[in-house]
Amino acid sequence: MIAEQTLTEHYIRVRAHSEAICLGLETEDYVVQPIADVSPPKWHLGHTTWFWETFVLVPNAPNYRIFHEDFSYVFNSYYETIGKRVLRTDRGNLSRPTVAGVYAYRAYVDEHMSHFLNTSDLSPDLYALIQLGLNHEQQHQELLITDIKYILGHNPLFPAIDMPLTNPSGHKRLNAREERTITIPEGIYSIGHQNSGPDAGSFYFDNELARHKVYLNKTTITNGLTTNGEYLAFMEAGGYQNFRYWLSDGWAWVKNNGVQAPLYWHKIDGEWWNYSFAGLAPVDLNEPVCHVSQYEADAYARWTGQRLPTEFEWEAAAAQLSWGARWEWTNSAYLPYPGFTTAEGAVGEYNGKFMSGQIVLRGASVATPEGHSRSTYRNFFQPDKRWQFTGIRLIVE
Repeated sequence: MIAEQTLTEHYIRVRAHSEAICLGLETEDYVVQPIADVSPPKWHLGHTTWFWETFVLVPNAPNYRIFHEDFSYVFNSYYETIGKRVLRTDRGNLSRPTVAGVYAYRAYVDEHMSHFLNTSDLSPDLYALIQLGLNHEQQHQELLITDIKYILGHNPLFPAIDMPLTNPSGHKRLNAREERTITIPEGIYSIGHQNSGPDAGSFYFDNELARHKVYLNKTTITNGLTTNGEYLAFMEAGGYQNFRYWLSDGWAWVKNNGVQAPLYWHKIDGEWWNYSFAGLAPVDLNEPVCHVSQYEADAYARWTGQRLPTEFEWEAAAAQLSWGARWEWTNSAYLPYPGFTTAEGAVGEYNGKFMSGQIVLRGASVATPEGHSRSTYRNFFQPDKRWQFTGIRLIVE
C-alpha cells in the first residue's frame, strides 16, 4: 500500500524519477543502441508512457484521445495481445519521434493521468493495474540506468555522468568481528509472497506466487558478497583459461566472445581499471564484484570449491543477510512456482511467458529504485547477461 501519499502523488514521484535518471544525458545519448539487449533511453521513456496510455487511459478515461497514432507500434515491447511493434533490434533506428517529442508525449499522458486519478473511482482491478504500472516503470528505471551505463561505458571517451543510484540499506561492509557466514538450519521453509495476513496489501508480481513449502538441508551461506579483489585472484589463477571450472555452455561463451574479465574492466599499463558513472578509475578491490554473468559466477564458485545458492536457500537466509548492492545470481532456473496462474489478456504476458532458459537472480542493486525490492522478488535473465548490476554470493560446502 502507498503510505502517507495519494496515488496521484505516488504516480508523479515515480514518473519524475524516470526523467531524473536522464538529466545528465546529451540529446545524442538518448538514441544509441549498441546491442539488442540495450534499448535507447528515449525508447524507455516512451514505452513507460505507452503503458499508461494503452492500459489505463484508452480503455478507462472517457473522451481520451491518443497522443499519436503510430506510438503504439513504436513503443510496444513484447505484448502480442496489443498488436504489431518495432523489432527490439531496430529501436536504435528510431531517429523519430524526437527526444523532444517523447518528452511532450510524457507531459501529455501525465496531465491526463493526473486528472484521471484525481477524478475517478478506481475499481480494485484498476487499482491493481495502476500499481502494476508503477512497478513496471520502476523496472524500466533500473533498465534505464544499466542501459545508459552500457552506452556510455562503450563510448571511447568514457564520459562521467551524475546518476541517482540507491544507497543499499541492506548491504554493509563486514568487519573482522562480524559473522562471515550464516547457517540455514535443516527444515521446511515457506517460499514466495504471502498475499494474506500482514503482507496482504503489499505489491508483488505474479511470479512470486503461490507461496509454498520447500525442504532445505542444513546450509551455510556467505554474508558478504564476493569482492573485486577475490574475483581478481580467480582471474590471476587462470580462471578464464581453465575449462575445468566452466559448464559447457559457459566455456563456449568464454571462447566465442574472448571474455577475460567482468564487463567494464580494462587492463591499462598492467593494471585493471573499470568504468563507473564517475568515469574510468582503478578497480577498487574491496567493492563487491559487478557485471558478471551467471557463467562467470558459477565458474568462480567452482574455483573456490563452493557453489551458488538456490533461490530458495537465498530467500530462507535473506532476513539475516546484508543484501541490496548487487543482483545475486542463483543456480535456480526461472520456472513457475506450484499454483502459478497466468492472468488473462496482455497483463498475463508480463512474466509467465519468459519461464524458459533463464536463471533467477535475488536481492536488488544500487540501480533498483527505493521501495522496489523485497526478499521474494524474482529477477531473471539468461546466464550470459551481465550488463545489469550482478554479483556473487556463495554457499560454503
